[in-house]
Formats: sequence, structure tokens, C-alpha cells
Amino acid sequence: MTARSASRRTRILTTVAAVLVIVVGAIVLVAARGEDRVAGSTESAVGSAVVVRPDSHRLTDPAGSRVTLVEFLDFECEACRAMFPVVEQLRADYGDRVTFVVRYFPIPSHFNSERAARAAEAAAGQGRFEQMYQRMYETQAGWGEKRVPQDAVFRGFAVELGLDMAAFDAAYNDPATAARVLSDSDDGLALGVQGTPTFFVNGEKVTARDYQDLAAALDAVL
Repeated sequence: MTARSASRRTRILTTVAAVLVIVVGAIVLVAARGEDRVAGSTESAVGSAVVVRPDSHRLTDPAGSRVTLVEFLDFECEACRAMFPVVEQLRADYGDRVTFVVRYFPIPSHFNSERAARAAEAAAGQGRFEQMYQRMYETQAGWGEKRVPQDAVFRGFAVELGLDMAAFDAAYNDPATAARVLSDSDDGLALGVQGTPTFFVNGEKVTARDYQDLAAALDAVL
């Protein structure tokens, strides 16, 4: 082989090797990006729905609490009304150790449930969420199962609570308030909530029919 041929062969081999390095590098880079996309989409899918958000309404929030009970509720739901005194008793018994959170999940077939949630959210804007939450259940028998809007009834509750009515009316009719209610409901659907009340303890859905069921779930993680 002549020196010229050897030089030409060396150049060809060098070029082929360089191309292989580039191709392999490109394959590795694409694979890495693919893994990044998969990891990112998984994180997004998991993170898109959470049991508790920073703006979720906390009925109790004791310092150092490591246990959280979340209820997805519908103010017009009779089963939620039946569980209301149970939750109140649990708050009395565990409120110094457990964070109690409530989130909206109005059932479409309940004509006034979304309105009731908006009224509670409007009251929350004036620091009176808990009082409106309690008022809704205490009076549910009077306004529930109606097929006409109960806006005036809910507005009457706001008057009784001494709220700034101009601010209440503005919040009640604000699309942002309806969106806030819907965001809770969307989280619930993504988390597998199919009806109300649905409870979660430290992020795990629990089947609860009475005080003993919920107390047992709390005791198990305390």
C-alpha cells in the first residue's frame, strides 16, 4: 500500500469514527430528553391534582400537625349533613392534633349546591367561612332539594353573620368564585371522588360511615 493510499484510508476511518461518535451522542441525547419528558409528564400528572392546596379551607390547623383529614363535601347532600355532627365531634376530640380541611364538591343534580359553595366562598373572603359552613348544614332542611335558586336565602345568612353585603354580593357573583369552587371539584374528580362525603386521611381515601370509622383512621396515623 502506498503512503498516499494509507493516508486516504486513515482519513476515511477517522471520518467514519467521528460520524459514529456524533450519531451515538445524538441517540443518547434523544433518549435522555425522552426520559426527561416522561419524568416531567409523570410529575405533572401526579401534581395536577392534590388533596390539599394552599388555599384550601382549614377548620383547624394546630401547630406541628402531622395528620390531615380532608372532606370533599356538598352542602345540599343529605349524607354530608348526617356526617356534619360527626366531623364536629371529631374536631372537638382531635382538633389539637389534626388539621381538618373541607373542599367543595357540588353534585350537579343538586340544584343549589354550587350556589351554596359560592356563598361559603364569599363568606371566606371576609374570614367567616366556618360560620357559613355550619349555617349551611344547620339549615339544609329548609333550603335543600329546592328546584329554584336559593340566592336570597344564602344572602340572608350573610346578613345574619354581619358581613359587608356589597363585598359579599360582589364575591358571590364573581366568576372567580365559581372557578374556585370548580377547582376543588376538579381535584376531587382527579382523585377518584365519586360522591359526597368523601374523606382522605394523610392523602389516603378512607371509607367512613360513622365516628368510629374516622376515629380509627386518625388513630392509625397519630
